[in-house]
Amino acid sequence: MRPAAALAARLGLPVGDSELLEQALIHTSWLHEHPEAASGHNERLEFLGDAVVNLAISEALFRAHPDDDEGMLSARRASIVSTVGLARLAGRIDLGPSLSLGEGESQRGGRLRPSILASAFEALAGALYLEVGFDRTRNWLLAIAAPEISLDAPLSSLKSPKSRLQEFTQRRTGARPEYHVVDATGPDHEKQFQVEVLVDGRALGVGVGPSRRIAETAAAQRAIETLRGERGKRPGTRSGASTSRSTPAGLEDDVPVETGS
Repeated sequence: MRPAAALAARLGLPVGDSELLEQALIHTSWLHEHPEAASGHNERLEFLGDAVVNLAISEALFRAHPDDDEGMLSARRASIVSTVGLARLAGRIDLGPSLSLGEGESQRGGRLRPSILASAFEALAGALYLEVGFDRTRNWLLAIAAPEISLDAPLSSLKSPKSRLQEFTQRRTGARPEYHVVDATGPDHEKQFQVEVLVDGRALGVGVGPSRRIAETAAAQRAIETLRGERGKRPGTRSGASTSRSTPAGLEDDVPVETGS
């Protein structure tokens, strides 16, 4: 049984041996090594699935949280459809073993890489939309994301590191953090970016990732950790002390929310 058919059977998806589902599982690195074995990789389906996932999650959050304003709903959605959030959903259905990856990508742990898992999850949603329509795809998505949709978490825990860092710098100086690509190595289908973030001209964090966006997020998180560490070292600062105006809001309790395995 082909990987897509096995995945469909395991998840109870009514699609059988679908060529679209098969394509959703093909990473560019695999097609690069087997150019004659398939008609394409999963990036077109990822494009479609991105819209499907966003609409399904947006509608569900709108209904589940009637008292939230637009900003809070946007933060909730961003926490679910981010790379890390989608990778969590992909892990929940054990998507990694079903992916077709190039040998090098597979050996480097690509089946666990958040960016690959998130992209494949969106591609899978796009393939399902084309095969069974929006209603069935939405119901499938909402069943997987039910813990995140119903989660009643504070706003500070839902915002991305980049958003929290930017809010702090804009409150303090009115400026935005500056992100600079320090290095970019590897071929196009498996490039690694190294990004540095500067706050008020001071380098506070460096992040690495398979895309510039992911590397920027990692750099922002490092900057947050640096600012938290500096706050803890200031004279007179103690556990439970009130937050200084020079400390980013929410950084003193900036602990990722666990919403499921």
